[in-house]
Formats: sequence, structure tokens, C-alpha cells
Amino acid sequence: MSFIGCLLAFTVIGLSSARLSRGTGQDYYLASGGVRPWLVGLSAVATNNSGYMFIGVIGYTYTTGFAALWLMVGWIFGDFLGSRFVHARLRAATGRTGEVSYAGVLSQWYGAPQLLLQRVIGAISLLFLLAYAGAQLVAGSKALHVLLGWPEASGAVLGAILVVLYCFAGGIRASIWTDAAQSVVMIVAMAVLFWVALDAMGGAASALVAMRDVAGFTDWVPGGSWLPGLTGAVLFIVGWMFAGLSVIGQPHVMVRFMTLDGSASMRSARAWYYLWFTAFYTLATGVGLLSRIVLDGAAGFDAELALPTMAVQLLPPALVGLMLAGIFAATLSTADSLILSCSAAITHDLLPQRVERPALIKLTTVTVTAGALGLALLNSQSVFSLVLLAWSGLASAFAPLLIALCLGRRPGQSLSLFAIFAGLAVALAWRMLGLQEYAYEGLPGILVGLAILLPVYSTLNVTGNSRARELAVGTPRSQK
Repeated sequence: MSFIGCLLAFTVIGLSSARLSRGTGQDYYLASGGVRPWLVGLSAVATNNSGYMFIGVIGYTYTTGFAALWLMVGWIFGDFLGSRFVHARLRAATGRTGEVSYAGVLSQWYGAPQLLLQRVIGAISLLFLLAYAGAQLVAGSKALHVLLGWPEASGAVLGAILVVLYCFAGGIRASIWTDAAQSVVMIVAMAVLFWVALDAMGGAASALVAMRDVAGFTDWVPGGSWLPGLTGAVLFIVGWMFAGLSVIGQPHVMVRFMTLDGSASMRSARAWYYLWFTAFYTLATGVGLLSRIVLDGAAGFDAELALPTMAVQLLPPALVGLMLAGIFAATLSTADSLILSCSAAITHDLLPQRVERPALIKLTTVTVTAGALGLALLNSQSVFSLVLLAWSGLASAFAPLLIALCLGRRPGQSLSLFAIFAGLAVALAWRMLGLQEYAYEGLPGILVGLAILLPVYSTLNVTGNSRARELAVGTPRSQK
């Protein structure tokens, strides 16, 4: 009943946003740029910490052990560095260009339309975000299958239906409102399981002793590292720092900050985001470590089912429902964000003429949801690997260009496209060669893109360069 109650509450919150809808594309995709900082922060947390966290990260921690702590440290630190430099500038550029999509803002950063660049960014976004959305629906299905015994496809279908309801109600506003509620359920559910699991093991000291009995589990560098000791550890941490930095290349996360009610509110939004993010990630890592000893590392066990399996073993039915609600909330909060970003890519980036009619925008959203559901039903990869592939691909393609723009550089369309494809190709090749076992593939992908873009200085004169820097940091119109 707790699971059904949470789903009903999320649905009511999402549907209630319809009363503020203005019936425009700008309102559907950006909530008219008027979202409060605490909502932006909590929504970004829920979107970033998706079913990937409940299913993928806990499964990775179950398998890897203490080395997974560096994933958390590197990811949060890299994410923070990106936010200090990029977020406010991106919000300023959103207001300056009047664009509603991530691709639109990047391609028109300085005002001159670069339509081919916008379409390429939109097409790459659509490809990877659809795969990402499918992975979220898969994560929800895995949880329902383990905790309720439902057929594996049922969770994906239910998630798709709820996403359509949210989006029809109020677009991104409905998504943000439900995200905020879902982020609360997510952290409460994770905290409850962490406390119960720790108590079941007899406390922290007893749990640590049990972990030390698992071969390699308390090593600080993953087993099989090709570089020994400190060198391998540094490469591993730096790789995950780039994974955190990669958030600036994720349209579905960055659009949250694009909806903020002004660049001046960014510090407040960032405080909400990182306090909640750090607390949640710490709990998730703790649950992942405890799951290995609670479940006793059974041979052939699917590590991505560690959290729901442990919940069934340790929690009473009412709390199992809460845990399931937390997992499902995490998948939905990211899936609806991904689907809205895909819809924006189609209606504002890829089609010859922009679609502004609300009915056609919502029809596009339904079509995108159906595509994500199809991918979920056909999925044969793990949630962790599928999400990382999409995450690193988007970051390698877009993060270097966004960084260059924030630095005041003005790369031409051809150079921008070359950097996008080069970074993406390097990241995909890195994964195809299996090198992601040694370092996150977004690291070489982002570095290649930056190497192409950053040495190229604008041909403008000194005054022009000053003007570019003003635009990059979002100087108010009255001062320009």
C-alpha cells in the first residue's frame, strides 16, 4: 500500500501543475524560466541520481567494494567543478537567446544561428537520451520484478504511462514538482535500508570485519588494475572526476538549471543540489557495501538486484513498499526528464520548422515515450553500462563545446562539429577496446574535444574579445 500511495501522490503533484500551464512551448520545456532554487536543486538531484543509483551504482559497489568510494568522491568533485564554472553562464545564455532546448542555446550562444550545429546536437541528444530513458525503465522493471514478482516488462509499461501523464499535465513544471517529492522519498528509503542493514550486521565494526573477509573487497583500487598502487588509484579517481564533470553535457540535467528564476539564484540552487546529492550518494554507497555481506556474495547473483533483494530479506512489507517507491521514483524522475529533452530535440532542433502547437508537442512526447519503452523491452545490457555509455557519449560530444563557450571562445560551426564528432568517436572507441576498465571513457573524449577547441582563439579584436567574455558570463542587457 505504501508503494501505491507514493505513486498516487506523485501523480497528483504532477497533475496539479497543469493549473499554472501557459500553453506555450517555452512554458512546456522551460516552465517560463521561473522555477524556485530549492525546486531546481531537488529536481536536479532526483534527475541525476536515477535508477542508475539504486540499481547500477549499488550493483557496482556490491561487486567492487571499497574502490567504489572513489567513484563517489570523484563524481561529486567533478560535478561541483563544472557547476562553479558553467551553470550560471548557461542560464544567462538561455535568457539571452530565448531558446528552449540545450542544443538551441549552445548553437546560438552569441546570437548568430548555426542551424546545422543545432540539428547535429539535437540528433546526438535524441539518440543517447532515448537509450538512457530505456535504461531507466529497465531499472524500474527490475525492482518490481524482484519486490513484487511482476513480469519484468510491467515496470517499464507502468513507468511509461506515468511519464506521459506528468508530461501531458504540465511539461517540465510537472516533472520538476514530482522530482522534488521523489527526491524526498528516495533519500528516506535509502536511509531506512542503510540503518536496518547496519543493525542486522551488528553495527559498523562487525560489518567492517565481515567485509575484510571478502577477498579484495576492501582494496582501494579495483582488482585487475593495469597500473599499480598510487598511479592506478589516481587514474581511477580522475576518470570518475571526469564522469562528474560530464553532467554539463547532459541536456536532461542541465535543462533544470535553465529553468531557474534567474542567474542570481544559482548559488542557492547549487547548495540544495550538493547537500542532497552528497547525503544520498553516501547512503547509496553504504548500502552497496553492506549488501555484499548481507547477501553473502552468492555465485551467479545479478549484482544489480542487490538492493531490492536485500530489502525483501530485511524489511517488513510496508517498508518494502517504501523502498520500491524510492527506486521507482528515481527511475521516473530521470525518465520524464530524458523524454522531455528528446521531445524538445525533435520539435525545436531537428524539424525544418519549429513546432509550437501544444497538441503536437504532446503527441511528440507520446511518440518518444513509446520509443523509450520499446528500447526497454528489448534491452540486453546492464543498467550501469547502458547509462555510462549514454553519459560518456553526451559528455564527450557536448562538454568541450560548452566549456569553450563559457571561456568566451567563438569556434565556428565547422570546428564545433569536428570537436563534437572527434570527442564522441574517441569515447566510443575507448569503450569498444575495453579500456573503460582502466579509466572512464569520457576522460579521453572530453580531453580530445578541448584540445581541438581551446587552442583556437577568436579572430575578433580586443574589444570583440571583451564582448565575447561579457556574453559568456551573461552581462545584463542594460550594461551591454
